[in-house]
Amino acid sequence: MYRRRPLRPRRPLSRRWPFAAWVALLPMLLTVIFAYLGTMLWTVRVSFSNSRTFPSNDFAGFTQYARLFHNDRWLVSLQHIVLYGACFIVACIVLGMLLAIFIDQRVSAEGVLRTIFLYPYAMSFVATGLVWQWILNPSLGAQAVLRKIGFAHAHFDWIVDQDWVVYTVVIATVWQASGLVMALMLAGLRGVDDELWKAARLDGIPRWRVYASIVIPMLGPSLSTAFVLLFVMVVKLYDAVVAMTQGGPGTASEVPAKFIMDYLFGRANIGLASAASVVMLLTVLAILAPFFYARSRAAARKDV
Repeated sequence: MYRRRPLRPRRPLSRRWPFAAWVALLPMLLTVIFAYLGTMLWTVRVSFSNSRTFPSNDFAGFTQYARLFHNDRWLVSLQHIVLYGACFIVACIVLGMLLAIFIDQRVSAEGVLRTIFLYPYAMSFVATGLVWQWILNPSLGAQAVLRKIGFAHAHFDWIVDQDWVVYTVVIATVWQASGLVMALMLAGLRGVDDELWKAARLDGIPRWRVYASIVIPMLGPSLSTAFVLLFVMVVKLYDAVVAMTQGGPGTASEVPAKFIMDYLFGRANIGLASAASVVMLLTVLAILAPFFYARSRAAARKDV
């Protein structure tokens, strides 16, 4: 009787075709080397020169960095981005969490609500900025509408008020990004075991107490992912500011990214713009590197 020989397990493709695997990775590897690492190192080099309109090779030490931190506009932009970042991240996480908890109650039309809440994130920041510029315009937007329907003393002109204009940018961008946080938190909430809720009901524990003491601490990975994504949005803030306020009134809504773009293209000072870019890069590394280190250590302890 003919007996069929058992098939030998095939070796992984990476062992059989190592050259093919490297060839497939080559385009992405070259992109990372030249488009990311290459431009990063080039920016660092230019920041130590006296470059103006075009890059130059003359070494100027930390001259550009000294000029940068003696530039009042740069210092103001740092103050604004810190204020904006704190308000934006906290508001997005709180609002996104509340929306996720609301949808997690198995409400009717859940799919429609998820789409409505997440849709603004699909828009560009330019579109968001233009829409909210119209809404907040004292002559055309919410203030004008309220006054036409009888609220003669309605006053909502934050977008032209130097003390409040940053908060208008916060409102617009929170409206856009909170849906992303909602999606991340909802995915985490749907991973909570139903037995937890049954046990809480049997013990008579209030639902809000379960969320505060048990569920939200379990959402650590989702919260950390949301924080990283929101922090990157803060550092990259440019489009919404340009669309809404152009950095004004005056420099009341100036942010580092706009400062860099203005000095790079508008004032033809590539050296100062490069120094500002390096400072922002170091800021990101200083904040995110310890964050990822602590996260990896926590994951390693959990695996042990």
